[in-house]
Amino acid sequence: MLDLVAKKLFLTKGVGVADDKLTSFEFALRQAGIAGTNIVLISSIFPPNAKLIPRKDGLKLIKPGQILFTIYSRNQTNEPNRLVSASVGIAQPTDRSKYGYLSEYDTFGKNEMESGDYAEDIAAQMLASSLGIPFDIDKSWDEKRQQWTISGQIYKTKNITQSAKGNKDGKWTTVFAAAVLIL
Repeated sequence: MLDLVAKKLFLTKGVGVADDKLTSFEFALRQAGIAGTNIVLISSIFPPNAKLIPRKDGLKLIKPGQILFTIYSRNQTNEPNRLVSASVGIAQPTDRSKYGYLSEYDTFGKNEMESGDYAEDIAAQMLASSLGIPFDIDKSWDEKRQQWTISGQIYKTKNITQSAKGNKDGKWTTVFAAAVLIL
């Protein structure tokens, strides 16, 4: 039987600007380093025992034409100066033999920090609920962080986020953020 559980994953991001929407997306993928691959969007599980590796190491492990399983977020606009962002949040459990969560979040009008923090919150909320940890989305980030620390079951959260302002001349602007799984 084919084992499709990823052993490694890396985070990447990019932004692209072009006259049309599709080319803008292609340019964002190029900046992210994965344009020459076939991207398959999957759901949001951080595999048990998988290792998060640096982007430069992950890019060395892929080949042109390869099928890449990814959790990604993208956002696009052709409105001049409109702020767009795309984020992937990660929440890993302390017990690395258990799975964690990745979340996709895209929005308008939020900067990288705001979008990234929210993506982490989403991932942590999904992980907390799977571990039976009470989670109140309305609590401040610090209060939620304290809940995770007290429970001792959430190891860490992080995110990758790309934001940009829409091109001043109305060209399509695409932001892209992804977690790429390496089998």
